[in-house]
Amino acid sequence: MEIVGKLRNLDAYPKINEDFYSRTLSGGVITIVSTIVMIFLFLSEIRLYLYAPTETQLIVDTSRGERLHVNFDVTFPSLACSLLSVDTMDISGEQHYDIKHDIIKKRLDHLGNVIESKQDGVGAPKIERPLQRHGGRLDHNEVYCGSCYGAEASDEDCCNSCEEVREAYRKKGWGISNIDLIDQCKREGYIQKVKEEEGEGCNIHGFLDVNKVAGNFHFAPGKSFHGANIFLQDLVAFQTENYNISHTINKLSFGDEFPGVVNPLDGVQWTQKTTSGMYQYFIKVVPTIYTDVMGRKIHSNQFSVTEHFREGNIYPRPPPGVYFIYDLSPIKVIFTEGNTSILHFLTNICAIVGGVFTVSGIIDAFVYHGHRAIKKKMELGKLR
Repeated sequence: MEIVGKLRNLDAYPKINEDFYSRTLSGGVITIVSTIVMIFLFLSEIRLYLYAPTETQLIVDTSRGERLHVNFDVTFPSLACSLLSVDTMDISGEQHYDIKHDIIKKRLDHLGNVIESKQDGVGAPKIERPLQRHGGRLDHNEVYCGSCYGAEASDEDCCNSCEEVREAYRKKGWGISNIDLIDQCKREGYIQKVKEEEGEGCNIHGFLDVNKVAGNFHFAPGKSFHGANIFLQDLVAFQTENYNISHTINKLSFGDEFPGVVNPLDGVQWTQKTTSGMYQYFIKVVPTIYTDVMGRKIHSNQFSVTEHFREGNIYPRPPPGVYFIYDLSPIKVIFTEGNTSILHFLTNICAIVGGVFTVSGIIDAFVYHGHRAIKKKMELGKLR
């Protein structure tokens, strides 16, 4: 019994008989406020536990032989899909013109509504019986061979479609000055197709897989090519030279998305106010690795950008189009999500509950005793 009595004396939480409880208005208000604060801090701690802080590390990028995945979605409200082409080139010498695979084009009317969605390129299907090169009477066993209009590399070369004629001219470094003279293009209905799409716009989206070296990709009217180290464009002759390259970049990213990534060109809009020219985006791509709390790695890229417009009324006249010139940063950024332990989380929760409860008790006692002291002085007439 003596031991039990001594243990009773060590009780730090003496119990008060219910008959002596005294509840006050100030105590009720303090209880409500302390409860709200406790809930707010509790939710904040849960958020910090679920969304752990991210550590940042910078290292030198020593990777070699990787590829760069470019995702894009661009709208040209005043440029027809039949004229729009996508080209890429880089400092390693790799060049691709009029890219069609993994790209979708959507014809748009003047209100921006989709008329047609297609994956094929500019032009029409190959004609079944192309113009014979040397003319003359055609025998039943004769093999048809379309003329390349002087761009043949040998007498055996044939151009049986409008696209093959343009490709032959590209290899020669020539530009087609008057497409009306190309019989294949007339018979395929290429000219008529372009005329039918006058006044339309185009949305083009897809992705490009390029070498991870400095280079550029661009959207331009006509088919682009290089000849004698000079950049040329095969523009349709009956179109006006003032191509409207107004555009809206709905989406542009390099690599996969990861939490917190910001693509500075998403939603950027530019409207052409003067003559046609070359609009350039100079992009610095920063390789990035994001590691989540589960240890999964996302290899991606961030980028910064500056813009510049070169008007077409200067010499040498720049080819019209929208150009994205990118360069790779030698520094790689590594983001790693932190992992907060469950013991640390429980410790913080206990600290929140106990701390708010204790502080609330101190404030309540101060208010209660202060109120009693003032009331007592007023009863004695000492408060003036």
